[in-house]
Amino acid sequence: MSIPLRQRLRIGRYLAGQKLRRREKFPLLVELEPLFACNLKCAGCGKIEHPADVLKRRMPVEQALAAIDECGAPMVSIAGGEPLMHPQIDVLTAELVKRKKYVFLCTNAVLLPKKIDKFRPSRYFSFTVHIDGLRERHDASVCKEGVFDEAVAAVREAQRRGFRVTTNTTFFNTDTPQTVIDVLDHLNDELKVDEMMISPAYAYEKAPDQEHFLGVEQTRELFRKAFADGRRQRWRLSHSPLFLDFLEGQVDFPCTAWAVPSYSLFGWQRPCYLMADGYTRTYRELVETTDWQRYGRGRDPRCANCMAHCGYEPTAVLATMSSLQESLRALRKG
Repeated sequence: MSIPLRQRLRIGRYLAGQKLRRREKFPLLVELEPLFACNLKCAGCGKIEHPADVLKRRMPVEQALAAIDECGAPMVSIAGGEPLMHPQIDVLTAELVKRKKYVFLCTNAVLLPKKIDKFRPSRYFSFTVHIDGLRERHDASVCKEGVFDEAVAAVREAQRRGFRVTTNTTFFNTDTPQTVIDVLDHLNDELKVDEMMISPAYAYEKAPDQEHFLGVEQTRELFRKAFADGRRQRWRLSHSPLFLDFLEGQVDFPCTAWAVPSYSLFGWQRPCYLMADGYTRTYRELVETTDWQRYGRGRDPRCANCMAHCGYEPTAVLATMSSLQESLRALRKG
């Protein structure tokens, strides 16, 4: 893993504290969506399919902070929509940083050159730029030419200004082991981003393109081949070794979506940000009133092909922390 040591220690202390308190369910990272509007129309995302009146809404900063304070998660991923379209996104991130939350602002980077002056570098803050492949592949994914070059230029400028920059890459059934290798090599060796997150695409029901989502066996074969010859040890991936084992099919885990909950304009989303079976007002209500046994592969047909990090990365993290062998392996980049 390429996660900074200070952050790993902080998360380790947090997890140890939850164990001492004998809490079975707690948040590790919150997917915070302060808006659904976006400046792109990606084929694999359905957020902009919400009605026009919903797309015009922006979550007040006070509401977002209250939700994060109530749940107590040490990490926050600000997504959307495009967060840089929120008029007070700089205020929100600054307040979260003051609380010493690790904040990942997810962006397609198109607006970043215009907005970057509103932010200040911090060890608690990262821009997470969505890059789904090299130029042709990425531009096809976001349904607009030129976005890859804009994103790369924005990454370089943010790095020049001293910001931590991470990336998030989603893979579809149109990808091959070589396209996975090509984009991760580029991000790791040429752009030299701090961390890379990867995820197999989940069949999000509102997405315009429903034909190119990966199944479980396709996912395992894709990553097993892409990770061959020691490549996964070389790349600065932000995932635990056990989660990468999971993607390859070496191990299997139950879903622990309660550890990466989603809070949006509608409230806490049940059970995760990929499925919407209702909303609750508080995180505690989400945890206590959701029948978690209903969800996961083999339980809910909608979960059949899901291997998304929001459900399975926290399971891998918890398994790592409960094993000295796996903890040492994670420190060695497994």
